[in-house]
Amino acid sequence: MRFLSPNTPLLRHFVSPLNLMPSFLFWLFAIVMLVFGALVVINRNPIASALSLVVCFLGLSALFMSLDAFFIGIIQVLVYAGAVMVLFLFIIMLLDLRAEERRKMNWFAFVGGFLVAFSLLVQILAVIGSTRMAKQTFPPLASPHADDVRNVGLVLFGNYNLPFQVIAVLILVATIGVIVLSKRQLR
Repeated sequence: MRFLSPNTPLLRHFVSPLNLMPSFLFWLFAIVMLVFGALVVINRNPIASALSLVVCFLGLSALFMSLDAFFIGIIQVLVYAGAVMVLFLFIIMLLDLRAEERRKMNWFAFVGGFLVAFSLLVQILAVIGSTRMAKQTFPPLASPHADDVRNVGLVLFGNYNLPFQVIAVLILVATIGVIVLSKRQLR
């Protein structure tokens, strides 16, 4: 955990050791994210999977807060854990999905999928480890007290205005599509 050490060049200039998150809290939130992220995939019940995703979002929000990105942390809770997950749960309930029947696990497919995922992880780590940028420390920030909300707003509505609006339209179309598909009889 060399990036969280107060002796790194980035943190030595801008952060006092009192502002750092204790390492046990980092590991706690990271493990919470990993466990509940795995439960999102493992759960067969879509409601339990969606609620596991909410807890995963809360762990991610705590990690953002520990990096002094308070705006991103709060938005993570309000937008993702709040609004988007309510939308997901609404759509799941509207579809009236039944819990998937228990069936035998295909161990051949499970082992094959695990081997493919593990080999992909090894390749990604090898590529990242061989790059020159991975061995450098982070450059210092322009200002230690940058206005987080203003910078996010300028980037979001300046550089990424079109993708932001496209995603909003796609979510609206998906919601309308689910409502139309879930109707028993069109009148």
